[in-house]
Amino acid sequence: MTMALPGWRLQIRHRTGFQYGGLVASSYNEARMTPSSEPRQTVLDSRLTVWPPARTDRYQDYWHTTVTSFDVQVPHEVLEVVADAVVETSGPAAIRADGPRWAELTEPKTVDRWQELLLPTPRTALDEELTELAAGLRAAHTSPDEAARAVCELVGREVAYVPGSTGVLTDAVHVWRQKQGVCQDISHLSISLLRAMGLPARYVSGYLHPTPNAPLGQAVTGQSHAWVEWWAGEWHAYDPTNRVPVGERHVVVGRGRDYGDVPPLKGVYAGPSNTGQTVEVVLTRVR
Repeated sequence: MTMALPGWRLQIRHRTGFQYGGLVASSYNEARMTPSSEPRQTVLDSRLTVWPPARTDRYQDYWHTTVTSFDVQVPHEVLEVVADAVVETSGPAAIRADGPRWAELTEPKTVDRWQELLLPTPRTALDEELTELAAGLRAAHTSPDEAARAVCELVGREVAYVPGSTGVLTDAVHVWRQKQGVCQDISHLSISLLRAMGLPARYVSGYLHPTPNAPLGQAVTGQSHAWVEWWAGEWHAYDPTNRVPVGERHVVVGRGRDYGDVPPLKGVYAGPSNTGQTVEVVLTRVR
């Protein structure tokens, strides 16, 4: 197993508010806002509160993401969901030099095991140009892990981070053509190329502390964030938006084939169609 370097302890508050254009009779919701406990991070405390008060149920979905479901059955004009957590993270994992070669990744047992993470989704489908780009990147690297990192570096370099330039349904081809997007889009495009090369790849949703070497006790405005993981003998993580390995500033919430498997909050409600939404993420390094 790849060993990670020592990391941080982070306090996280993620608040999402909805302001409806009138009275809502009821709403039914799923929140994926709770960090996961896993080898590179430990959740020391977590809770999710809802206003108006609602009974909640917590479970793990198909992709092992923690989901908190709740329904509000009283008339309301505002819905607020606040997720608080304290998480210990690890630094970047050491890079292995003895990973598998391409031939091993095309063995039937490997393809069968990771089939869902090799197939394109509507957000990660490619056109001819991108398919040829993936083939060229694969041919240029004898190591799958090196090829994957080259993909992430290329996408992060070529696609400018421009908030508001895309939507939740924007696909990889559109992102490549306009050469701009947000972390979700940069991750989708990277995943597209990784899968086209024959690497199982998945979308990771979480949080990112924006400040390297952050001082202790200073609360800063952070963001929900997305990055990628690929399988080459074991799972490797990289942040193509910032072109850095995933480390102590990253906190995992969940994983899936693309954004559609891990939206922070989704639901339905009975009421007026016009709504306003506010999102706030605050992170504090406490160790």
